[in-house]
Parts: sequence; C-alpha cells; structure tokens
Amino acid sequence: MRRISKLTRVAVGVASLALAATACGGTSSEAGSGSEGEGESKKGLAIAYDIGGKGDQSFNDAAFSGLDKAKKEFKYDTADIEPTDGETDADKVQRLTSAAAKATKTNTVGFVGGVDIPLIHKFEAGYKQGVTDTNPKVKVLSQYLTQTAEEGGFASPDKGKAAAESQLENNADVVYQAAGLSGQGVIEAAATQKKWAIGVDSDQYEQEALAKFKDYILTSALKDVGGAVYALAKSVEDGKPLTGVQTFDLKVDGVGLAETNPEYAKIAGLKDAVDKAKAGIIDGSIKVKTE
Repeated sequence: MRRISKLTRVAVGVASLALAATACGGTSSEAGSGSEGEGESKKGLAIAYDIGGKGDQSFNDAAFSGLDKAKKEFKYDTADIEPTDGETDADKVQRLTSAAAKATKTNTVGFVGGVDIPLIHKFEAGYKQGVTDTNPKVKVLSQYLTQTAEEGGFASPDKGKAAAESQLENNADVVYQAAGLSGQGVIEAAATQKKWAIGVDSDQYEQEALAKFKDYILTSALKDVGGAVYALAKSVEDGKPLTGVQTFDLKVDGVGLAETNPEYAKIAGLKDAVDKAKAGIIDGSIKVKTE
C-alpha cells in the first residue's frame, strides 16, 4: 500500500498539556459576594502551556481555544500558565506528521524541527516514512534549529525562515515544520518563493497571523487539542470525569490533516492516498515509525 500520511496518537494528561479539572466544594466565604450561593461547587480548568507559550499560533493556542470554550459554556474558573525555563521534553506526547511526496515536483522536500530532541524526531520519522513509502526517489532534507529549547528553537521565526530558505535553495519545493512559533518563519519562506508549506498542530491556513501566506499552506497536521481540553471539561460538567491518560487518535478524529486550502483537492492522488493511509493506520495494517 502506498502511504503518505503517518498520524500518531496524541495523549492528554502529560507534560505537554498539563490539565487540571476539579470540582471543589464551595463555601459562602469563598463565594465572596454570595452570588454563587452556599454549597455550590466551583469548577476549575487550568492549562500549563508547552514551550513557546500562548500566542504560538500552533499547539498552545489550540489548547487555549478549548479552555475558552469550556469557560464560556460551562462557566469554569480558568487559568493558564506559561512554561518556565529548564522544562524537559521527556514526557511529551507523540505528535502526528504528514507527508509531502504527492505534492513535490522536484523530488526534494524539507523538514524543519524546532529542537533536536526525541519528541521532534518522531515528527521527522513519520514524515520520512510517509515520503519514502509514497515515492522512494524523493529526498528529504532535515534541519533542527537548536539543540535545546532555551536557545529559542520553538520561538524564533527568523531561525525557521533561514532554515527553510536553505532547503528551498537546495531544490526543496515542500517544507514541513514542527517548530512551534519558529514555524511561522518556515511558512513565510516557502510562501515568498511560492513553494508549499505544511503546518502543524492547528489548521494554519485559517490563522489570521498567517493570512498573507495562506495560499501556500497546503495542509496542516492536526491535533484537536482544543477538543481534548473541552472533552475533559465536559466530562466533569457531566459528572463523569475522564481519568488517567486519554487517547485522541484517528478512530475518534483526534488527529488528521487539514483540507481547507482548495488546492489540496487539486493535487492528483493526494486525498486518495491520505484516506488509504488513514484506513491502514486505524486497522493496524500500517505501523507508524517513531524513530
């Protein structure tokens, strides 16, 4: 079977998305003005952002969208906490990747990783697997922006832009980024040279901050992080709180590929190949590499 999309599971409840949803017994003194009434429980939902923090137009902002929805619909007390220096990536969730082999005309594609760590290696591994299985003649150029997060690998659009420009100069015509805020620079570089960029985490074709580059964002590897946050909040609201690690995979549409850009449907064989890959991953006939 020809494969171009390798979508891994995303788990909620570990370091990359630390969530807390609690129902706490309220008291009249806690209520302050008394508007909530004695004994009424107060529900709280908090997010500890991943590296890059709020405003990354990617993973963290997707999580915030779920937090905001829960706050408005269920009247949660909410809080969000920015990452601190020195955090490790050892427990971060697996992420999904997409492939590019159907879109390339030069038989050369690029991958830009934010930081050279095992988590981002998984993005690269799935990407390369999809490209190779689709067309073994396609060359994948890979580059990591920094060795550590403290050096700005997930928060430096200028670094992302420079890396993508180098790959484009070396004949790449599709570039996929797993680089947080640095990915904006990758997308800008690709758009400037009228080449394809592949987004990550959220549908970056739809993001206002990237609107002037949207025509060149072919697709995005999606994780419904906002949906995961909302599902946790709703489970508490319904009195059946989710516990432990929850898996939001292809079977429940927790991950996928964006099809918002009209050009996506125009590339011969792309959608069919993605659909076949999705079916294969769900039924187990396709095993996704992580390294």
